Amino acid sequence: MNKQEMTATIAEGDGFIAALDQSGGSTPKALRAYGVSDDEWDGEDEMYGKIHEMRCRIITAPSFSGKKVVGAILFEKTMDGMVDGKPVPAALIEKGVVPFIKIDKGLEDEADGVQLMKPMPELDALLTRASGLGVFGTKERSVINKASASGIAAIVAQQFEVGKQVIGHGMMPILEPEYSIKAEDRAEGEKILRDEILKNLDALPDGQQVMLKLSIPVVPNTYKALVDHPKVLKVVALSGGYSRDEACAELAKNEGMIASFSRALLEELRAQMSDEEFDATLGEAIDAIHAASTKKVAA
Repeated sequence: MNKQEMTATIAEGDGFIAALDQSGGSTPKALRAYGVSDDEWDGEDEMYGKIHEMRCRIITAPSFSGKKVVGAILFEKTMDGMVDGKPVPAALIEKGVVPFIKIDKGLEDEADGVQLMKPMPELDALLTRASGLGVFGTKERSVINKASASGIAAIVAQQFEVGKQVIGHGMMPILEPEYSIKAEDRAEGEKILRDEILKNLDALPDGQQVMLKLSIPVVPNTYKALVDHPKVLKVVALSGGYSRDEACAELAKNEGMIASFSRALLEELRAQMSDEEFDATLGEAIDAIHAASTKKVAA
């Protein structure tokens, strides 16, 4: 797939984006959920080796293909790794899956109800390397904890600033201002977030596009104006702590939004499974998330 074909796959593809980008502090938790205990690895290199084995098993599973999975978000070390003797992005592209990379380096402490992204001084070098490996786009996450208009404005401004840097490298940014599903004022705050994103979209130069990764809204179709905006290639949803069944049920109420699930995709996979059990379990998850992404129901 070339860039034009990847763009069409995301815009028109019948599927969802797999989030395979757990990193840093979330990696031990992800390994434990997969059935790999802390005493099975020693040090960061072995830890990342274990998570790479898990991701390779997912990527090479027969059920994981471009038929239902249109994209995959990778952690930097996964992007730089190999699977079956090929660079991971190339292996994904062969399966019809568009590769993205997580670029943020974690979150600042909360201020004004939000957690901005930490600085990324080496971002240009990372984008150059990723582009050279055939990676189509990026994902960058920050978090909203309450309906602070000024905090949300700051978080959206930072997301678009980073997004423009990504666009400058000829890549597609997925902007992810995640709204915590634990926030009591989420319904109010999601309207503020939508309107702030719309302002920034309207200010983007003609011909430029971004993607958005958002929490599934409390009120279905709150983000429909973003789905329909000509400067948005696709709006994808994070599972945000919901179980797969909960996330799929809520996502199915939102027209035009597709999944970009991590935990909800992987929650039933275990290292101890046979290859047949692993693929069958992964296939069931893919089928459920694909249905919620493509077969919508009345809210």
